[in-house]
Amino acid sequence: MTTDQSKDDGGVLAFVRSVASRGSDQAVQETQQTKETQRSESETSPSETPESAIKSPPENVPKEEKQKEEGYELPLDQIFEILKNSRRRETLRYLKENGGETTLSEVAEHIAALENDTTVKAISSTQRKRVYVGLYQCHLPKMDDTDVVEFDQNRGTIELGPNVDQLDPYLDEPVEQEWYKRYMGVTFAGGGLFAVGQAGGASYGLTPTVVVLFLLVGITACCVTHFKQTT
Repeated sequence: MTTDQSKDDGGVLAFVRSVASRGSDQAVQETQQTKETQRSESETSPSETPESAIKSPPENVPKEEKQKEEGYELPLDQIFEILKNSRRRETLRYLKENGGETTLSEVAEHIAALENDTTVKAISSTQRKRVYVGLYQCHLPKMDDTDVVEFDQNRGTIELGPNVDQLDPYLDEPVEQEWYKRYMGVTFAGGGLFAVGQAGGASYGLTPTVVVLFLLVGITACCVTHFKQTT
């Protein structure tokens, strides 16, 4: 009976091993089939970038860039502030007469010739440099800030900006003061005070010294104001 039982146990063990062996082989085959299927899919279907990962170009242009391209309305006082200086006016006229673009050197020579009542070839280096520095440091940056011109300091180029058309109605108007009238007014006022002083005004403190001081202060104030608006 022991022998029969051993045979039975051996048969059961052999059966279990055969089943386990078949199951292992089947699992290996399934795993290999899965890997082959994934490999074939990756080869036949090219990888595509998800739509969410694609960055579309911005639809809206930033407000500052849009204003730079299209221009914006300038306040009237800002327009007059730009046009009150003769060098800024002459720069705009020169640009309009030369296709809307020029260089700093060319416009400096042109303005220097006008201010010194001579030709471009006849101006001195000092005359040219004085205008050049004024344009570079003051006038062109001021107009560039308001987009009246586009000034490239590195290259020394100047172009008309998007806001320049707003200055056209006022560009040729005589915005500069008639300075000779101011000087004459100060002179006549001083002469009148001197006459009053000679007629007895000295008793009220209107001495010739006071009249002379008045003339000096008045003429100096006119000269300083004139200089600031023309340089």
